[in-house]
Formats: sequence, C-alpha cells, structure tokens
Amino acid sequence: MPELCLIFFYSITTLVLSRSISCARIICYNSPFPELCNSIIVPKFESHESQIKASMSQAHNLSMTSDDRLIQLAEGGEIKQVDLVVAQDGSGDFSTVVEAIKASENRRTGTDRFIIYVKSGVYIENVIINSSMHNLTLIGEGIDATVITNNKNVNDGYETYNTATFQIWGSGFVAIGITFENTAGPEKLQAVALLSASDLSAFFRCSFKGYQDTLCLFQQRQFYRECDIYGTVDFIFGDAIAVLQDCNIYLRKPLFGQQNTITAQGRTDSSSATGFVIHNSQVTAAPGLTLADGSVKNFLGRPWRDYSRVVFVKCNLDSLIDPQGWMPYRDSSAFDKLYYAEAMNSGEGANTSGRVRWPGFHVLTGDQEAEQFSVRNFLAGDSWIPQTGIPFDSETNKCCLVVVVVVMKIYCICFGLKCCLVNKNNNFQSERLTWYRVYAC
Repeated sequence: MPELCLIFFYSITTLVLSRSISCARIICYNSPFPELCNSIIVPKFESHESQIKASMSQAHNLSMTSDDRLIQLAEGGEIKQVDLVVAQDGSGDFSTVVEAIKASENRRTGTDRFIIYVKSGVYIENVIINSSMHNLTLIGEGIDATVITNNKNVNDGYETYNTATFQIWGSGFVAIGITFENTAGPEKLQAVALLSASDLSAFFRCSFKGYQDTLCLFQQRQFYRECDIYGTVDFIFGDAIAVLQDCNIYLRKPLFGQQNTITAQGRTDSSSATGFVIHNSQVTAAPGLTLADGSVKNFLGRPWRDYSRVVFVKCNLDSLIDPQGWMPYRDSSAFDKLYYAEAMNSGEGANTSGRVRWPGFHVLTGDQEAEQFSVRNFLAGDSWIPQTGIPFDSETNKCCLVVVVVVMKIYCICFGLKCCLVNKNNNFQSERLTWYRVYAC
C-alpha cells in the first residue's frame, strides 16, 4: 500500500509540475511522508511560484461568480460592485447602516441581490432586516474593523429577542467581514448580538461577540463559515437548521456561580429537521483567559427543548470541556428524546469515556455515520450555498484537494483510503468545468 501511494504521489506531482500548478505544501502535509516530501518536492515548486499563482488566478477568475468576486474585494481589493456605501467619515452614501438599509427598500428593483459595503468603524446601532427584504448582502472590511454594536439586555427590561443588536427576518441574507456585538456584559444576563431568522442565509468571516445568548439561530436554514463566536451561557441557541463550519468558538468568563454552555438548541418535535452541526471547528477559551483550571465548568450544550439536537463533527475541543460534555437544562429534561452526538473530534476535551450516559447521547465513530450531518445532507447546502459565493465543504470527510487545470477540466485528487467527491457547482461555479472523482490508494 505505501508503495502504491508513493507511485501515485509522484505521478500526480509530475502532472502538477507539467501544468505549472503547485499545491505541494498541501500534498506533503496530507501525505504519509511529509518530511521527505517537504525536503525534496517543495523546493522544486518554489521556483515556479509566480507562474503557478498566475495560472491559478486565471483559472479561479474564469469560474468565479459575482459574489465570489465580492469576497475577494472584501479582503482588500477595490470595491466596485456595490449598490450603497456606508462610511462614518462621510465618504459613502450614508453614515449609518440603518439609513442604508432603509434606502435599499426604495432603490432596489425586484429580488436581485442588493449589496451594501460598510467601511471600517464602530457603528452603535440596532438594525432590523425585515421579512420583505430579500437577498441583501453586507460586506465589511473585516472582523474588528467593521463593528455593529449595542448593549440592549434583559436586565434592563427588554425581551430576549428584542435585545439583538442585529436582527434578520428576510431570506437570502449574506454577511462578510463584519463583527456583530452586544456589550451588555455577563451581569446583564441575556443580550443577543445577532438574531437570524433568514432562510438560506450565510455568514463568512464574521464575528459574534457577547456573553449569554450571543448568537440566536432562530429558525430556517443557515450557514456560518470561518466565523468567531464568543460567549458564556447558551450562547449559540435557537431552532434553526444550521451548520457552523471552520469556526472558532471562544468561551468567556461567566458570572460567579454560572457554568458555560455553548449550545441550547430548541427542537420541539422528533420529526423536525432542525438542529445545529458544528464541523471542523475549534473550541477554546477566549484569548487571554484560562478556563481549564476548574474554576468554571464548560459544556458543549444543554437541551433547551425536549428534542434538542446538536452534533460536533471533527472539532478540536480544548481541555476546558468538562468530561461529562453535556449538562441538563432542567431536572425534567427528556434525555431519551434529545439527540446529542460527537463524531471524530480531537483535542484534550474530546475524550468521550466520561460523557453523560443519556439514551439520546451518541458517539459516531466513522465518516459514514457522520455524513448525515454534512452540509450536503443536513442543510441541502449544495443547492443554495454556491449562489452566495461563500466557500464550503459539502462533506464532513474533508480531504486534500489538488486543483489541476487541464483543458478547463478540474480533477479532485485525494490521498489516503478515502476520497472526496467535489460536486459540480461546489466552490468553483462554472458550467464550463467538469468534475471528476479520482481514487487513490
């Protein structure tokens, strides 16, 4: 088997070299012999770096949708394809996000995507995207650069949902490069940073900062990619069909006597498709905090409603996670009706031997079991996320992808015993590209 892998590896390396496209470091990292690969193969690619980058850029540009380009623009390129600009210094169309959103209702035609670019600054506002506002995109200048913040909270007399700094009720909402924040603090109890009831909504490289009830995944289908979520008690809650992929989940210090619970999912019926899947994400203490000393107990979640459903798949769980993993919401919680699962997680907090012995808790040991919770199967993401332009992994079984452009055909090349399938319209969106499945080893 190793000999076959070696032969296949060198065959692919030759093909990649001949086409001047280098993913050498990725190949080496995922190969059975990374040190040898790095010492021999990588230097040969480095001399071709500029040519390789040009070729990859050309291939990628041919397959980019308009929203793909917006992501690229949001990461430092010149912004051209926007409908309105918000800037506190007066250089835009409006100085507040609320004004721009109100103006969008009159300026847009039909249901075409309407794009608002929000320049860097701290916007102290309460924003509501109402149910009639569909396909709205907000692009910021990056996490902690474009910040929308407020401090409404339950302790000051607001209902939980009305504490949200940012509410979204219209479908098809997309946010890129924005921090959504509620600064009320733990002593003010429930204080929501963002509430989303937007069907087919997606968030890319955004941050959600709060303490209790930070991120309300209220309902409908939602996708979060490469986002940061900060909180203490039940800080990812609601009853949406949601996947959080490649995210950082940061636990903060709660009030004295409180425990941290990441999720409080609210499914109320066994036939409901709702639930939270947290995939390939990092769970750790917020920067500057040490929560693994036993002073605060930290749990993956607790069942807000009887049929609560949460799955952690291939996440890195820090040592701060309590050995039991999960805790009751109340004494009468229905432990036989909920569905909690952990699948192939890593890290010091991922050991499931001391987990709760509830009938509804499951340990999934293989990709086949976990695949029901993939973006493709759980969220039907293949049918709508490509239209947002946000990258995603369709399957839970991530593998090394080497993109080889040969006569405008893309090949998915995988190393190891398992291979992935890259569907047409996944990540690269172009009818001119044909996808192939290539098996290795």
